[in-house]
Amino acid sequence: MNIEDGLARFVVQLEADGRSSHTISQYRRHVRLFASWARDVGHGGVLRGIDHEDIATFLTSTQANTRPDGGLKTAGSMNALRGSVKGFFRYLHQAGHVSQDPSRLVRRAVCGRAPPETLSTNDLDRLLFVLANADGLDGRRDSALFHLMMRAGLRVGSVVALDVEDVDLDRAELRLRSTKGDRPERVFLATALRDHLRRYIDERTTGPLFVGQNGDRLTTRHVQRRLDHWLRKAGVDHSASPHTLRHSFAQGLYQKTGDIFLVKEALRHRSITSTMVYMRPDEDRLRAALG
Repeated sequence: MNIEDGLARFVVQLEADGRSSHTISQYRRHVRLFASWARDVGHGGVLRGIDHEDIATFLTSTQANTRPDGGLKTAGSMNALRGSVKGFFRYLHQAGHVSQDPSRLVRRAVCGRAPPETLSTNDLDRLLFVLANADGLDGRRDSALFHLMMRAGLRVGSVVALDVEDVDLDRAELRLRSTKGDRPERVFLATALRDHLRRYIDERTTGPLFVGQNGDRLTTRHVQRRLDHWLRKAGVDHSASPHTLRHSFAQGLYQKTGDIFLVKEALRHRSITSTMVYMRPDEDRLRAALG
């Protein structure tokens, strides 16, 4: 069996296990990187004969450690690669496709978890200001879209999947049908955000909540392009992703409340471990405590 055939079987198992499309895409990308390296060093893409020394050599190779832009990968990115390789070969061994697991000796590197990327309060205020003054159909849509992401902390995939019918303005709630783990969720809306959505929805009663000029549902890529546009207009001189807005919401909520469990519920995390990354000490409070 070659690596690509093994990967195809592995992907079927991941899909059967209910893994997210993002997770499957990452496994596929990492395993194909290994397959490319194996062909380059003469393995020919065949699984037979790959041993633990081959895995170690790959993980120390330039091919494994270099980003597409030529920079070095972070420790966290390398741990993700190690996890993908281990998951792939563990599956092959457990499924009986290889006689032993050549990744059995691989261990994750010990490294600190990088803080989430957020926008500063000043950058958020500038972004909100230009959105508040946006005009035209696209401007009003983008204002409602990014206010929702900044004030409710939603993932971009959940936002673009919303239909008008998912918005209950009387109860100030959203129904999320597209979520991580495919668990239906309810989101509570602040009064100002509810009023913002009411103005945007107007008389509509059905169809996608956020649409482009052709009437089709917005894609996540389109949302990124629109965010880039408004960041430039706001004079924010560094890039940010839609997920940066979610991180900014979470960080701001923790700073406001000091309640990490409240942040966990707002983000709809299954584990508090995922939320703990926002528990960063406030420098002003530290200075005050030290006198």
